Amino acid sequence: MPVEFRIAEVVDLVGGTLVSGREDHLLSGVRTLEEAGDSDLSFFSHPKYRSQFETTRAGAVLVGPEIGVGPRGVALIQVDNPSHALATLATKVEELSRAFVSGVRVGAHVGANADVDPGAAVHAGAVIDDGATIGRGSEICAGAVIGRDAIIGEDCIIHQNVTIRERCVLGDRVILQPGAVIGSDGFGYEFVDGRHHKVPQLGIVVLEDDVEVGANACVDRARFGRTVVGEGTKIDNLVQIGHNVQIGKNCIIVALSGVAGSSKLGDQVTLAAQVGINGHIEIADGVQLGGKSGAIQSIDEAGVYMGTPAKPFTDEVRQWRDVGKIREMRQSLKLLREEVERLKKE
Repeated sequence: MPVEFRIAEVVDLVGGTLVSGREDHLLSGVRTLEEAGDSDLSFFSHPKYRSQFETTRAGAVLVGPEIGVGPRGVALIQVDNPSHALATLATKVEELSRAFVSGVRVGAHVGANADVDPGAAVHAGAVIDDGATIGRGSEICAGAVIGRDAIIGEDCIIHQNVTIRERCVLGDRVILQPGAVIGSDGFGYEFVDGRHHKVPQLGIVVLEDDVEVGANACVDRARFGRTVVGEGTKIDNLVQIGHNVQIGKNCIIVALSGVAGSSKLGDQVTLAAQVGINGHIEIADGVQLGGKSGAIQSIDEAGVYMGTPAKPFTDEVRQWRDVGKIREMRQSLKLLREEVERLKKE
């Protein structure tokens, strides 16, 4: 934690209650319960780590409302959700640590007809093509390429080596991690006369407000119209979003997942790692798909699903249980056959 806080300041920032310890104690780092020292802040939110909590040497620990007593000499700050409180503090630290200076740096290339707000920052090595628009407070880092007529809203962070291709649109407070590609061609071909002929992808990508896209993730432009990622959705590293996909608000898509073209995800959908979504299907609001699951057909009701093809979680667990009994069942069947053969001989 590159910024120092007194415990009283931490309590105020996270909206917590100090139940033990000194308000003036200085904190300058964040570490796990096991690693933390007297100048570090930590958090305790899962009973699995009870033993580490009881022996921690942290200067202060964020705890839930049910924790009123802790190790001797350790300050306890009660909050509703310790993990979220730590994230809130980390956000503040990030804001204070960010060295944002507006203006176009020497070495940046900005097209003559580009519209870069005076309150935006464009770093050396970045390329802003003709007709592109960069909103106030947005930061375009080294190596990023913003294509012709692309629109980037306010307070966005476009990290190193990101590509935003022509005419794509980003809302406000969008974050693109290094290497992300927005608006790459959709994977479309027609097989004619023994060859694959490329189908031009004439549409765009729209990332609504507060979307984040992870490192080396790709969101393909639509064949026609728009590929849309809804407000507040978070996409992890190495995710592929196909052309004309429609993703709702506040979804979570975890690493190595793939969403095939023209599929539609509702609001608050969660795809765990390595999930595959078939093309041209719909996933209802509130669906959660477990890791390595495959949705082959549309899912119409909210709930937790697992497996390939994806099925309700309880059904999948029951199937796992049955598979585990196969050896025992084969042995029982063998004994029954032997008994039948014996009876035949009598």
